Amino acid sequence: MKKLWIALTYLVFLILIVAPLAKIFVGSWGDGWSGFTESLTREQSLHALMMTGILVVIVTLLNTLFGVMLALYLVRATWMSRRIKGLLNSIVDLPFAVSPVIGGLMIVLVLGPNSALGAFFEDIGFKVVYALPGMVLATLFVTFPLMVREVMPVLQEIGAQQEEAASTLGAYSWYTFWKVTWPSIRWGVIYGVVLTVARALGEFGAVLVVSGNIMNKTQTATTLVYQDVENFSVTEASSVALVLAAFSVGLLLLMEWAKKRKEVH
Repeated sequence: MKKLWIALTYLVFLILIVAPLAKIFVGSWGDGWSGFTESLTREQSLHALMMTGILVVIVTLLNTLFGVMLALYLVRATWMSRRIKGLLNSIVDLPFAVSPVIGGLMIVLVLGPNSALGAFFEDIGFKVVYALPGMVLATLFVTFPLMVREVMPVLQEIGAQQEEAASTLGAYSWYTFWKVTWPSIRWGVIYGVVLTVARALGEFGAVLVVSGNIMNKTQTATTLVYQDVENFSVTEASSVALVLAAFSVGLLLLMEWAKKRKEVH
C-alpha cells in the first residue's frame, strides 16, 4: 500500500509539474531557434519583460521594507493593544482569502478614473489605475503577507531579551536593529524576498484587472502569455512562459542555497 501511494505521488508530480514544463519547452522550440529568439525579441515581449522586471524590483523593495516593519510592530510593539494586533494580523492574511482579481477590482473601484480619489490624482497628473502605480499596488496586495509571515515567527522565537539588554546599555533603536535584530532575522527576510519575487513574477489576475493589459504600455510577461494564448500564438506564449519558468526554477535553487547556508551558520 505504501508503494502505491508513493507511485501515485510521483504520478501527480509528473502530471502537474513535469509534463506542463516539458510541453512549454517543446512548444517554445516549435519553430526552431529562430522562432524562439523572434518570440522573445519582438517589441511587445521586450517591453512586457521589462515591465515585469521593474514591477518585481519595486514591489520587492517596498514589501521588504514595510513587511519587516509590520512584523516588528506586531511582535514587539508594546503600545498596541491585543485587539489592534489581532485585527492587523487578520488583515495581513486577507490576500490569502481574497481572489487577486477581487483585489485588483477593489483598487479600480477606489482609485480608478471614475472614482473621486482617482479623478483627483489624474487632475494633478498622477495616473494610478491602468498605469504602473496601480500595478505596483495590486502586486503589493497579493505579496504583502509573504514577508510578514516569514519574519514574524523568527522574531517570536528569538524573543526580545537581547534587544532589551542593548536598549538598557544605551544603544539607539537603529543600532539595536542592525546589530542585534537583523542578524537573527536576515534568513527569514531572504526567504521572504525570494517568495515575493516569485509571486510578483507570476502574478496575473490582479495585474490584469488594474493594468488593462495595454500592449507596450502596461502589459507584463504573464498578461502577454495570456494574450498570445488567446490569439493561438503557441510558440510566442511558450517562449515567454519558458523564461518565467526558468526564473522560477532559479529562485527555487536560490532558496535551497539559502537554506544550506543557514544550516552552516
